[in-house]
Amino acid sequence: MMRYLRMELGRGQLDGKRVASEANVVKRREQQIKIGNDTTYGMGLEVDREWGIPVVHHGGSLIGYKSDMFYLPEHDVAAVILVNADEGGRILNPFGRRLLEVLFDGKLEAEENVAVAARNMKSAVLKERSRLTIPADAAAADKLARHYANASLGEIDVLRAGVETRFDLGEWKSTMASRKNDDGTTSMVTIVPGFSGLSFVIGEKEGLRTLTLRDAQHEYLFSEKK
Repeated sequence: MMRYLRMELGRGQLDGKRVASEANVVKRREQQIKIGNDTTYGMGLEVDREWGIPVVHHGGSLIGYKSDMFYLPEHDVAAVILVNADEGGRILNPFGRRLLEVLFDGKLEAEENVAVAARNMKSAVLKERSRLTIPADAAAADKLARHYANASLGEIDVLRAGVETRFDLGEWKSTMASRKNDDGTTSMVTIVPGFSGLSFVIGEKEGLRTLTLRDAQHEYLFSEKK
């Protein structure tokens, strides 16, 4: 990745050789979409001027992995950060901030930002953990059907292994916790690393047992499959 960034800083040249035209390399940084007052998006690259100088970067996110790359085209500086935990995503922005603090004798904020993020994360985890029953409450698990289906998201097989309840969604599986919700309903909640926190509300509709999964904009109803 650092070799790639050397090419970006070289405006298309790497190790003394031209590997891409300067015009095309620079064109990718030009604004295509305005994200905010100080941030624009070009062709796969975000340019942030929040701190007074252009910082070009692009991040990556997969289950269990977070990354970002930064480069300052006006100052011949570049950096890459790779972390192997979902929680590591909280240090990506402070890493970029710290880079600028070191280079330009900026106000020291990055370290405290990381500490605050860590405290908030731990507090949120402890609060959520206190509401979960692990393994899932047996009475709640007994109400589940063996098989559910949703036309968009596919099927869920419910497995019981000793005191554990597991959901098998085909491409991945999770041991489940249970949670009593504020509205009186009960949810089965995934706890496997990478997919933790998905809440399936236990219910019934038209004589069939159901599981409801919600995000910020959608509701997905899994109905009992007999």
